[in-house]
Amino acid sequence: MLDYKIFDPSNPPKEDERKEIIKFLHTHLDQFRDTPEAIGNAVAYALGESSKPGGFILEGKEKGETVGVVVINKTGMESYIPDNILVYIAVDKKFRGKGYGRELMIKAIEMAEGDIKLHVEHDNPARFLYQKLGFTNKYMEMRLLRGKK
Repeated sequence: MLDYKIFDPSNPPKEDERKEIIKFLHTHLDQFRDTPEAIGNAVAYALGESSKPGGFILEGKEKGETVGVVVINKTGMESYIPDNILVYIAVDKKFRGKGYGRELMIKAIEMAEGDIKLHVEHDNPARFLYQKLGFTNKYMEMRLLRGKK
Protein backbone atom coordinates (compact mmCIF):
# COMPACT_ATOMS: atom_id res chain seq x y z
CA MET A 1 0.00 0.00 0.00
CA LEU A 2 1.29 3.41 -0.99
CA ASP A 3 1.74 6.48 1.16
CA TYR A 4 -0.09 9.44 -0.34
CA LYS A 5 0.55 13.14 -0.67
CA ILE A 6 -2.49 15.10 -1.77
CA PHE A 7 -2.26 18.59 -3.20
CA ASP A 8 -5.22 20.84 -3.97
CA PRO A 9 -6.11 24.55 -3.82
CA SER A 10 -6.09 24.50 -0.01
CA ASN A 11 -2.83 22.51 0.16
CA PRO A 12 -0.60 23.39 -2.79
CA PRO A 13 2.83 21.81 -3.25
CA LYS A 14 5.98 23.76 -2.53
CA GLU A 15 7.72 25.03 -5.66
CA ASP A 16 10.31 22.22 -5.64
CA GLU A 17 7.54 19.61 -5.18
CA ARG A 18 5.60 21.15 -8.07
CA LYS A 19 8.64 20.99 -10.35
CA GLU A 20 9.24 17.36 -9.38
CA ILE A 21 5.60 16.45 -10.13
CA ILE A 22 5.82 18.05 -13.58
CA LYS A 23 9.17 16.39 -14.29
CA PHE A 24 7.87 13.01 -13.07
CA LEU A 25 4.80 13.18 -15.32
CA HIS A 26 6.81 14.34 -18.32
CA THR A 27 9.27 11.49 -17.85
CA HIS A 28 6.87 8.64 -17.09
CA LEU A 29 4.00 9.39 -19.49
CA ASP A 30 6.28 7.92 -22.16
CA GLN A 31 4.92 8.26 -25.71
CA PHE A 32 1.67 9.75 -24.35
CA ARG A 33 3.45 12.72 -22.75
CA ASP A 34 2.69 16.36 -23.22
CA THR A 35 5.16 19.21 -22.94
CA PRO A 36 6.26 20.30 -19.46
CA GLU A 37 4.39 23.54 -20.11
CA ALA A 38 1.11 21.70 -20.82
CA ILE A 39 1.58 19.50 -17.76
CA GLY A 40 2.31 22.63 -15.70
CA ASN A 41 -0.95 24.16 -16.94
CA ALA A 42 -2.92 21.09 -15.81
CA VAL A 43 -1.19 21.21 -12.43
CA ALA A 44 -1.99 24.93 -12.07
CA TYR A 45 -5.62 24.20 -12.97
CA ALA A 46 -5.83 21.42 -10.35
CA LEU A 47 -4.51 23.89 -7.78
CA GLY A 48 -7.26 26.39 -8.64
CA GLU A 49 -4.90 29.05 -9.97
CA SER A 50 -6.22 31.91 -12.13
CA SER A 51 -9.76 31.33 -10.80
CA LYS A 52 -9.94 27.79 -12.25
CA PRO A 53 -12.34 25.29 -10.60
CA GLY A 54 -9.45 23.28 -9.14
CA GLY A 55 -9.13 19.58 -8.57
CA PHE A 56 -6.30 17.64 -6.96
CA ILE A 57 -2.94 15.99 -7.46
CA LEU A 58 -2.38 12.60 -5.90
CA GLU A 59 1.19 11.44 -5.44
CA GLY A 60 1.80 7.84 -4.38
CA LYS A 61 5.07 7.04 -2.64
CA GLU A 62 6.82 3.93 -1.42
CA LYS A 63 9.64 4.39 1.10
CA GLY A 64 9.79 8.07 0.17
CA GLU A 65 10.16 7.42 -3.57
CA THR A 66 7.47 8.60 -5.99
CA VAL A 67 5.74 5.60 -7.59
CA GLY A 68 3.00 7.43 -9.44
CA VAL A 69 1.10 10.68 -9.87
CA VAL A 70 -2.52 11.42 -10.80
CA VAL A 71 -3.90 14.83 -11.81
CA ILE A 72 -7.67 15.36 -11.68
CA ASN A 73 -9.25 18.65 -12.80
CA LYS A 74 -12.78 19.69 -11.92
CA THR A 75 -14.64 20.65 -15.10
CA GLY A 76 -17.06 23.15 -13.60
CA MET A 77 -19.67 21.78 -16.03
CA GLU A 78 -21.34 19.11 -13.90
CA SER A 79 -24.83 19.54 -15.32
CA TYR A 80 -23.78 18.48 -18.84
CA ILE A 81 -20.18 17.12 -18.69
CA PRO A 82 -18.76 14.85 -15.97
CA ASP A 83 -17.66 16.75 -12.86
CA ASN A 84 -14.00 15.73 -13.22
CA ILE A 85 -11.48 14.84 -15.87
CA LEU A 86 -8.55 12.59 -15.20
CA VAL A 87 -5.85 14.56 -16.99
CA TYR A 88 -2.78 12.49 -16.14
CA ILE A 89 -1.76 9.27 -14.47
CA ALA A 90 1.78 7.97 -14.67
CA VAL A 91 3.65 5.21 -12.85
CA ASP A 92 7.43 5.00 -12.75
CA LYS A 93 8.62 2.27 -15.13
CA LYS A 94 10.38 0.37 -12.36
CA PHE A 95 7.11 0.07 -10.40
CA ARG A 96 4.84 -0.98 -13.27
CA GLY A 97 3.09 -4.35 -13.26
CA LYS A 98 2.77 -4.38 -9.45
CA GLY A 99 -0.78 -3.01 -9.16
CA TYR A 100 0.22 0.54 -8.26
CA GLY A 101 -1.61 2.09 -11.22
CA ARG A 102 -4.79 0.37 -10.10
CA GLU A 103 -4.24 1.48 -6.50
CA LEU A 104 -3.69 5.08 -7.58
CA MET A 105 -6.80 5.01 -9.76
CA ILE A 106 -8.97 3.58 -6.98
CA LYS A 107 -7.73 6.25 -4.55
CA ALA A 108 -8.34 9.02 -7.12
CA ILE A 109 -11.86 7.70 -7.82
CA GLU A 110 -12.58 7.67 -4.07
CA MET A 111 -11.33 11.26 -3.71
CA ALA A 112 -13.12 12.77 -6.70
CA GLU A 113 -16.56 14.15 -6.04
CA GLY A 114 -18.91 13.22 -8.87
CA ASP A 115 -18.38 11.57 -12.23
CA ILE A 116 -15.01 11.28 -13.94
CA LYS A 117 -14.12 11.28 -17.61
CA LEU A 118 -10.79 10.62 -19.25
CA HIS A 119 -9.27 10.47 -22.69
CA VAL A 120 -7.13 7.48 -23.61
CA GLU A 121 -5.43 6.63 -26.87
CA HIS A 122 -6.56 3.42 -28.58
CA ASP A 123 -3.09 1.92 -28.31
CA ASN A 124 -2.58 2.78 -24.62
CA PRO A 125 -2.64 -0.45 -22.59
CA ALA A 126 -3.95 1.51 -19.58
CA ARG A 127 -7.38 1.53 -21.23
CA PHE A 128 -7.87 -2.05 -20.04
CA LEU A 129 -7.36 -0.94 -16.43
CA TYR A 130 -9.89 1.86 -16.91
CA GLN A 131 -12.43 -0.59 -18.32
CA LYS A 132 -11.91 -2.96 -15.36
CA LEU A 133 -12.55 -0.04 -13.01
CA GLY A 134 -15.90 0.69 -14.69
CA PHE A 135 -15.07 3.36 -17.27
CA THR A 136 -17.06 2.98 -20.48
CA ASN A 137 -16.63 4.35 -23.98
CA LYS A 138 -19.82 6.32 -24.53
CA TYR A 139 -18.65 8.72 -27.24
CA MET A 140 -16.16 8.96 -30.05
CA GLU A 141 -14.04 12.06 -29.63
CA MET A 142 -13.61 14.33 -32.62
CA ARG A 143 -11.44 17.45 -32.76
CA LEU A 144 -10.99 20.37 -35.10
CA LEU A 145 -7.36 21.42 -34.70
CA ARG A 146 -6.46 24.92 -35.81
CA GLY A 147 -2.70 24.72 -35.98
CA LYS A 148 -2.21 23.95 -32.30
CA LYS A 149 -0.89 20.65 -31.07
